[in-house]
Amino acid sequence: MGRGNRRVMTMQVTVELFGIPRARAGVAVTTAVGRCLGDVLADLASRFPELGESCIEGRALRPGYTANVGGERFVTSSDTLLNDGDTVLLLSLDAGG
Repeated sequence: MGRGNRRVMTMQVTVELFGIPRARAGVAVTTAVGRCLGDVLADLASRFPELGESCIEGRALRPGYTANVGGERFVTSSDTLLNDGDTVLLLSLDAGG
Protein backbone atom coordinates (compact mmCIF):
# COMPACT_ATOMS: atom_id res chain seq x y z
CA MET A 1 0.00 0.00 0.00
CA GLY A 2 2.70 2.54 0.96
CA ARG A 3 4.71 1.78 -2.13
CA GLY A 4 1.89 2.77 -4.49
CA ASN A 5 1.29 6.00 -2.59
CA ARG A 6 4.90 7.07 -3.07
CA ARG A 7 4.55 6.99 -6.84
CA VAL A 8 1.76 9.59 -6.83
CA MET A 9 3.50 11.98 -4.44
CA THR A 10 4.01 15.45 -5.82
CA MET A 11 7.59 16.51 -6.32
CA GLN A 12 8.88 19.94 -5.35
CA VAL A 13 11.43 21.62 -7.58
CA THR A 14 13.29 24.91 -7.49
CA VAL A 15 12.56 27.17 -10.45
CA GLU A 16 14.98 29.88 -11.56
CA LEU A 17 13.63 32.42 -14.02
CA PHE A 18 15.62 34.47 -16.54
CA GLY A 19 14.78 37.17 -19.07
CA ILE A 20 11.09 37.68 -19.83
CA PRO A 21 9.90 34.91 -17.47
CA ARG A 22 11.65 36.69 -14.58
CA ALA A 23 10.15 40.05 -15.56
CA ARG A 24 6.63 38.59 -15.82
CA ALA A 25 6.80 36.61 -12.56
CA GLY A 26 8.53 39.38 -10.64
CA VAL A 27 10.86 36.89 -8.93
CA ALA A 28 14.19 35.30 -9.79
CA VAL A 29 13.69 32.05 -7.86
CA THR A 30 10.63 30.18 -6.60
CA THR A 31 9.48 26.63 -6.02
CA ALA A 32 6.82 24.65 -7.84
CA VAL A 33 5.24 21.23 -7.54
CA GLY A 34 4.72 18.53 -10.10
CA ARG A 35 5.88 15.18 -11.40
CA CYS A 36 6.64 16.54 -14.87
CA LEU A 37 7.41 19.84 -16.58
CA GLY A 38 3.76 20.35 -17.54
CA ASP A 39 2.67 20.09 -13.90
CA VAL A 40 5.31 22.63 -12.86
CA LEU A 41 4.31 25.03 -15.63
CA ALA A 42 0.63 24.78 -14.67
CA ASP A 43 1.53 25.46 -11.02
CA LEU A 44 3.59 28.50 -12.00
CA ALA A 45 0.89 29.86 -14.31
CA SER A 46 -1.70 29.64 -11.54
CA ARG A 47 0.51 31.49 -9.06
CA PHE A 48 2.03 34.02 -11.46
CA PRO A 49 -0.74 35.06 -13.90
CA GLU A 50 1.46 37.41 -15.96
CA LEU A 51 3.99 34.62 -16.45
CA GLY A 52 1.21 32.28 -17.46
CA GLU A 53 -0.29 34.73 -19.95
CA SER A 54 2.94 35.53 -21.76
CA CYS A 55 5.16 32.45 -21.42
CA ILE A 56 2.97 29.40 -20.77
CA GLU A 57 0.11 27.95 -22.77
CA GLY A 58 -1.80 25.38 -20.75
CA ARG A 59 0.85 22.93 -19.61
CA ALA A 60 3.47 23.87 -22.21
CA LEU A 61 5.92 26.67 -22.90
CA ARG A 62 4.99 29.09 -25.64
CA PRO A 63 7.33 29.34 -28.64
CA GLY A 64 10.41 31.38 -27.81
CA TYR A 65 10.83 29.86 -24.33
CA THR A 66 12.72 26.84 -23.08
CA ALA A 67 13.45 25.01 -19.86
CA ASN A 68 16.63 23.45 -18.57
CA VAL A 69 16.68 20.69 -15.97
CA GLY A 70 19.60 20.65 -13.57
CA GLY A 71 21.81 22.73 -15.82
CA GLU A 72 22.30 19.62 -17.93
CA ARG A 73 19.60 19.37 -20.57
CA PHE A 74 17.25 21.71 -22.38
CA VAL A 75 13.68 20.44 -22.64
CA THR A 76 10.36 21.67 -23.96
CA SER A 77 8.18 18.57 -23.64
CA SER A 78 5.53 18.93 -20.94
CA ASP A 79 5.90 15.18 -20.31
CA THR A 80 9.53 15.53 -19.15
CA LEU A 81 9.70 13.77 -15.77
CA LEU A 82 11.26 15.58 -12.83
CA ASN A 83 12.79 14.38 -9.58
CA ASP A 84 12.17 15.82 -6.15
CA GLY A 85 14.71 18.57 -5.58
CA ASP A 86 15.49 19.20 -9.27
CA THR A 87 16.24 22.73 -10.42
CA VAL A 88 14.36 23.92 -13.48
CA LEU A 89 15.53 27.03 -15.31
CA LEU A 90 12.93 28.90 -17.39
CA LEU A 91 14.24 31.32 -19.95
CA SER A 92 13.36 33.16 -23.07
CA LEU A 93 15.53 32.29 -26.04
CA ASP A 94 16.83 35.88 -26.06
CA ALA A 95 18.03 35.69 -22.42
CA GLY A 96 21.61 34.87 -23.32
CA GLY A 97 24.54 37.10 -22.45
